[in-house]
Amino acid sequence: VLYYQPKVNMRTGEVVGAEALIRWQHPGRGLLSPGVFLPVIENHPLAVDIGEWVVATALTQIECWREDGLSIPVSINVGARQLLQLSFVPRLREILSGFPSIRPGDLEIEVLETSALEDLDRVSAVIDECREMGVGFSLDDFGTGYSSLTYLKRLSVNQLKIDQSFVRDMLDDPDDLSILGGVLSLANAFRRQVIAEGVESVDHGTMLLQLGCELAQGYGIARPMPAGDLPVWVRSWRPDPAWSRLPPVSRDDLPVLFAIVEHRAWIRAVEAYLGGTRDSLPLVHHQCRFAAWLKDEAPVLHAGEPALQSLGALHEEAHALASGLCELKANGFPEQAFSRLGELQSLRDALIDALQKLVKEHPH
Repeated sequence: VLYYQPKVNMRTGEVVGAEALIRWQHPGRGLLSPGVFLPVIENHPLAVDIGEWVVATALTQIECWREDGLSIPVSINVGARQLLQLSFVPRLREILSGFPSIRPGDLEIEVLETSALEDLDRVSAVIDECREMGVGFSLDDFGTGYSSLTYLKRLSVNQLKIDQSFVRDMLDDPDDLSILGGVLSLANAFRRQVIAEGVESVDHGTMLLQLGCELAQGYGIARPMPAGDLPVWVRSWRPDPAWSRLPPVSRDDLPVLFAIVEHRAWIRAVEAYLGGTRDSLPLVHHQCRFAAWLKDEAPVLHAGEPALQSLGALHEEAHALASGLCELKANGFPEQAFSRLGELQSLRDALIDALQKLVKEHPH
């Protein structure tokens, strides 16, 4: 069976499409995810048969939804084996001809970035042939491969899908946020549309919108659902109110977003050290990238802004408290140190709130 996960514009609230995701309704084991059965047939001709079934089933569903008043494009995932078949384009054209009321543009094909690596010339040719028919392509899990710049140059895809592993951890991992920012810059430079996978919370959506990425899908928006549930969901869904009021930040303010994530990551490292799951001490004050930004860049970019005045004091207080708690642990009082984590977390929240106000106060 196919389940469908909505794709939305988080700012406008428009449902821009749905991704068809295969499941196996097993007679004894219930509904199985694709990871349970697709790897078994990955290199078997059956994979091509199932791929063609997915195309026909998705097109049939598009017709059914139209009868229910819902008209949205659907994307399907195509594996390397099916995509590299010499018969792929003729078979796709043949299947599409059986649905004359559906525009080819209502179907989009998602191909894994790692799949394209198997035969870049062939994949490029297939994409071009499909685009001539009107079928668009999306490069899935973008950022996880090794030749992303080559893909962008040689593959005429409409859209890049940022891999959910970067999105999921971007709120707490400065490196993932850096990768995300780099992907968005690349997409903008190559004039590609971007959609983010793995949006699990309002905060994920907020960060993406501030970075300039409006399109998204993920459990924080909707889980994959049976086809019959989608029309009702589309009619009732509304984006979080915070999203509709949130403009992208200016380029000058991007370091503030990184400062927020770096501070969260540092607090998490302190928590891990005090909780016994990390052996090494977190960074001390003078080694902190946040401190360097606060000292060198912030006064230039945000001179005279009220929120900036409280940042230095909050940052000093947070480091002083963290140092004291780490010293308590080192002196043989780990439980006492751990019991005061709430104080450090309160300082974290206050500092992040001040940083967010800095973004709002800064003119765009």
